[in-house]
Amino acid sequence: MPSLTWNASLANELAPMDATHREFIDCYNAAAAAAPEDFLPAFDRLIEHTEGHFDLENGWMAAVDFPGCHRAEHDRVLAVMRDIRKRVERGDLFLARRLIEELPAWFENHVNGMDAALAFHLSSIGFDVDRCTLRPLAEGEQRGTGCGCASMNTPEPASREHAQPAQSPAA
Repeated sequence: MPSLTWNASLANELAPMDATHREFIDCYNAAAAAAPEDFLPAFDRLIEHTEGHFDLENGWMAAVDFPGCHRAEHDRVLAVMRDIRKRVERGDLFLARRLIEELPAWFENHVNGMDAALAFHLSSIGFDVDRCTLRPLAEGEQRGTGCGCASMNTPEPASREHAQPAQSPAA
């Protein structure tokens, strides 16, 4: 039976992201260990978690105009999960079991690639993930640079109390 285990290599040092990734692992392991008759409810919980998990990260990305390839990957994974869910509902577990076999490698790659880049970027520009805002700059301080945030790299007046993140047209 495949399983995922939280370890230091999955930590991106962004507490809400790391907590969500730990929850993903718990939901994944429950689905992976489920008997055929219990698989659908466990898989539904994994999908429900993944939707909220991706919504959280997508919200951060929208707030800082982060590149869309990360969100596109989220969309593809959810599309596959939802399609497979329909098949499981009809009694076809074959692709669901294949997905369960493949998810650990995808997850570790995604966490250590796209999510690590997002966590680094949010930290480098001073983004407060709890408030979904940029922290005010100290006098003479500049925003970090990173992909997708050209509008946020210019220094702001030190007297500005609350910096507002760039908004996407969909926000």
